[in-house]
Amino acid sequence: MSSNNVTQAVNVGRWVTWSLFALLLVIAPFVFTSGLGITVLSQMGIAIIACLSYNMLLGQGGMLSFGHAVYTGLGAFLAIHALNAVASGSLPIPVSAVPLVGGFAGMGFAALLGYVTTRKAGTTFAMITMGMGELVFAMALMIPEFFGGEGGVSGNRVIGKAFLGITYGPPIQVYYLIAAYTFVSVVLMFAFTRTPLGRMLNAVRDNPERVEFVGYNTQRIRYTAFIIAGFFAGISGGLGALNFEIVTAEVVHAARSGAYLLFTFLGGATFFFGPIIGAILMVLAFVLFSEFTKAWLLYLGLIFLFMVMYAPGGFASLIMMNLRVAAFGKLRQLWASYLALTVTGLVALVGAAAIVEMTYHLQLSSAEGSDIKFMGVTLNTAGLDNWLGAAAIMAVGLVLFEMVRRRFGREWDAIQTFIETKMNREDPQ
Repeated sequence: MSSNNVTQAVNVGRWVTWSLFALLLVIAPFVFTSGLGITVLSQMGIAIIACLSYNMLLGQGGMLSFGHAVYTGLGAFLAIHALNAVASGSLPIPVSAVPLVGGFAGMGFAALLGYVTTRKAGTTFAMITMGMGELVFAMALMIPEFFGGEGGVSGNRVIGKAFLGITYGPPIQVYYLIAAYTFVSVVLMFAFTRTPLGRMLNAVRDNPERVEFVGYNTQRIRYTAFIIAGFFAGISGGLGALNFEIVTAEVVHAARSGAYLLFTFLGGATFFFGPIIGAILMVLAFVLFSEFTKAWLLYLGLIFLFMVMYAPGGFASLIMMNLRVAAFGKLRQLWASYLALTVTGLVALVGAAAIVEMTYHLQLSSAEGSDIKFMGVTLNTAGLDNWLGAAAIMAVGLVLFEMVRRRFGREWDAIQTFIETKMNREDPQ
């Protein structure tokens, strides 16, 4: 295939991908029609922008930041103040432009604080960002005139005259505003990865010494990327301010920065679409999963541990590896193994989860009695047979899972060998 045909195929593929992404944003509220569904979708859009902006630092620039919530949070505070100024008539901009105020605020603070943080790289950079995050969080509690103290700053997005019936009162209208910002932001951040600056940022991540040797200033490249990431982080914060109509000090807390790091890694920091997966998982974990169990943070930590050990590239890497296998027509050979891995893994998970839930009940809710409901079954934490039964289920599941995993490993290695051999025949060196 000629290079022109390859380029045309890639361009068509990108147009199809972006069109499907836009279509998905448009039709999603028609699939998830409940109030909770619209709320979750809105938060997913906000989180996608935040995680992608963070991945500009981590995945593309190799900058491990522990303070990214500073820029989403400060952008949110400036946006909520701008919203109140619009309501009072002192700021003549439409409500739909308020997230841009957050974006420029995030950019400004990134330019101010990033000049210090990006002067160093590696571990030193990470520690400085952590210090900046703690500093801003302390200031949020010390300056109630701007940050609103413990109660935060609230606003009202339903102001002024309706334009074409749009008042931003109904959540569906806010969702479509968020969806529009999400689509444009994702497109712009993807375009950034294809610019010379984006390529140089990758080079700084991979080999900063060589970049310095050829005449580029690595600190300036990191600083510029830091400012751009701050802009999109502020956009995310501004959308959050509009969505919730309140901003509190927790938006600049270290826990928020940790969530961006954790879920960007889980999604896959080395792929552009990885943080999108991570953002979706983050919202599902915080909004939905946390309602089902008090031990959700423990489960989240275990998932993170296993991903670090067995899939450090995140969920995106797993998807790409299987797409590679599918491209060579070998994926159908793995369906039986995947099914066996899923079934045995779920058996082990059910046993382990039963033990965890009973332990949490004993520690936190023992006053409510010894019985708990778990997956439609009543478990008695005072009965030894329930503990032994859960342990037995977990043990059986783990043994079967390990047996299936070993067989899957042999199948996977054989397929990878086949692929490498075929690629070498088609493209001999």
